Amino acid sequence: MKHYNDIYILGIESSCDETAAAVVKNGREIVGNVVLSQIDIHRLYGGVVPEIASRNHVEVVDKVVKAALEEANLSLSDINAVAVTYGAGLVGALLVGVSYAKGLCQAANLPLLAVNHIEGHICANYLTYPDLTPPYVCLLASGGHTAIVNVIDYDVYDVVCSTVDDAVGEAFDKVARVLGLPYPGGPQIDRLSQTGENVYPFHSVVTSNGNFSYSGLKTAVINLLHNAEQRGETLNKADVAKSFTVAAIDGPVDRLRGEAERNGARTVAVAGGVGANGYLRARMAEFERDGLRVCLPKLALCGDNAAMIASRGYYMFVKKEFSDLALNACPTLKLRGEKPHR
Repeated sequence: MKHYNDIYILGIESSCDETAAAVVKNGREIVGNVVLSQIDIHRLYGGVVPEIASRNHVEVVDKVVKAALEEANLSLSDINAVAVTYGAGLVGALLVGVSYAKGLCQAANLPLLAVNHIEGHICANYLTYPDLTPPYVCLLASGGHTAIVNVIDYDVYDVVCSTVDDAVGEAFDKVARVLGLPYPGGPQIDRLSQTGENVYPFHSVVTSNGNFSYSGLKTAVINLLHNAEQRGETLNKADVAKSFTVAAIDGPVDRLRGEAERNGARTVAVAGGVGANGYLRARMAEFERDGLRVCLPKLALCGDNAAMIASRGYYMFVKKEFSDLALNACPTLKLRGEKPHR
């Protein structure tokens, strides 16, 4: 039963290949959470096909929202507002969620909250750690974004550094494809690397100005495999996967440590799908041994989900940051505080 001093936000997420809906109470407690993945569909093509993703969102978004409300044992009349991802992501996929959310708000006379998907990933930590409050330093590591962010407040961010080309999750998928691993590549490389050794000294992904670049690392892996093939050699794929993982993860983790030391932060967090990577989580344990608090979202909340969107929406709701029904998708949306690369 709904208590009227509580705030219930319905979140909708459709930025890529997961159709998701969730109900979150007071920004911290998940009461309903449904994620319908399209992985099996896109695996046939070796990656996400935007048109197919959009069509599948259209087919199931209504069912997923109803399922989340049923799981929460609530009706639309119990909901205070609808939060929807409007960027960043695939434009067609985003438009499905945005259009559905606008229609729902108009029909039920509910406020609309336009949520930045990247900020949503950061808010996944509040669902895992209900006592977590800013400030803290966060490593954002996902399929589309890689950055070190000082989270100053719930809506105030200072982006210290970010990637100048590929994101870390994108690099994992591309290297997995080169290694002949099925989509999605990140979990496949994670599993394979656990039986390998770090025997190939790939260069750091940290650039001279402190940002990240993954295109060179990806090319180094391709060249390693190509040169071995030209010599008639067969490399141990587990060793390649392990060496790549170390090179891909160490730079951002070391930059996170440096930023925490620079500003005296006692709490560090991780956000995004790559937060599920086993080597990354092991590296983060080093921070705990040094006396810092480490926040890692539950594995189910690392990837795209609507609970994190609803959590972000709550903090927008209390500040009355509502959107009108002219809201449109913004596929290239950036995190507030992100500066252009020089």
